[in-house]
Amino acid sequence: MNLHEYQSKALLARYGVPVPKGSVILSAADIDRAVKEVAGPVWVVKAQIHAGGRGKGGGVKVVKSADDAAKTAKQILGMNLVTHQTGPAGKEVHRVYVEQGADIAKELYFGVLLDRSTSRVTLMGSTEGGMDIEEVAAKTPEKIVRVGIDPVAGFQPFHARKLGFALGLSGDALKGAAKLFKGAYDAYMASDASLIEINPLAVTKQGQVIALDAKIVIDDNGLFRQPEIVAMRDETEENQAELRAQRASINYVKLDGNIGCLVNGAGLAMATMDLIKHSGGEPANFLDVGGGAPKERVVEAFNIILDDPNVKGILVNIFAGINRCDIIAEGVVAATQEVNMKVPLVVRLEGTNVEKGRQILKDSKLSIIAADGLADAAEKIVAATREHV
Repeated sequence: MNLHEYQSKALLARYGVPVPKGSVILSAADIDRAVKEVAGPVWVVKAQIHAGGRGKGGGVKVVKSADDAAKTAKQILGMNLVTHQTGPAGKEVHRVYVEQGADIAKELYFGVLLDRSTSRVTLMGSTEGGMDIEEVAAKTPEKIVRVGIDPVAGFQPFHARKLGFALGLSGDALKGAAKLFKGAYDAYMASDASLIEINPLAVTKQGQVIALDAKIVIDDNGLFRQPEIVAMRDETEENQAELRAQRASINYVKLDGNIGCLVNGAGLAMATMDLIKHSGGEPANFLDVGGGAPKERVVEAFNIILDDPNVKGILVNIFAGINRCDIIAEGVVAATQEVNMKVPLVVRLEGTNVEKGRQILKDSKLSIIAADGLADAAEKIVAATREHV
């Protein structure tokens, strides 16, 4: 789950991370209030979307009067913002953040993340603040500093000093950075985050160290114990089909192809998509209906797949262990009847109660193409989809 910049800063501030004074705008009626709360003398007006590159796309503006701040906020609120991360379709801006400007002397990069190569929460910093860290890693990897945190000992003062010295900090700036690093680490651990990124991390001409921008990604697996963070969720920023699937306990990711996939098991789903590609087709989604899926979940999975207008055919691939083929078959029949399916449907069943499942499909008298094996299923759905188109 992604947080907006203003939400990330509010969370970091709870743990002592210095952030500029700011106020969020949710509608045009909030603009005058937000501008007055920030009180200048420099205002930074920022679009709030879950994508980077907002400044390059025109979603971040610096102004020097309250009138200009209000005018700029009105322009950004509701605009369709296109960045390198949104794709050409862009994203509509539903929220705007107004904050005080800073007298910047130096811009740095700072992040907290899990380094899977060391299995440690790691502080990461670079002197190349304001740039995409991926670009820095590709062109000048020597400018990225990593400090791993021992999970037993936890964060220690020397971790902050090591990173601070590597970033060229000293005096009050080093002390401020050490406090910020510790606060960000504490926020990371307490919120079940998978990433905290402050880019740029600014050193002001007065020697203060503040988070000029902030991005926090929360591990979805920890959301059950983070009700306050769940309440921050902005569903307008998320794929609606994926949200619908999540509510139904279905693992779903939309893709760009035209062959819908309904599979039980993540590994089998990946193999299914690979074989569709190998057979010359393009998968429209990743969908793992899960173990022990009831008939109602299978029906909902079909509905989610068919709501994608790009889908021209569906492949059901079930290897039943926890699941039972007869339950899946009942769901397939119910879904086919309920949605009045008008695209080709190929079904491959193997495992527990497979004969019962195949008989249910046969007795349904529906236009279901049976397949023997995964390769056969992939070839049949690719061929059927081409004929249907």
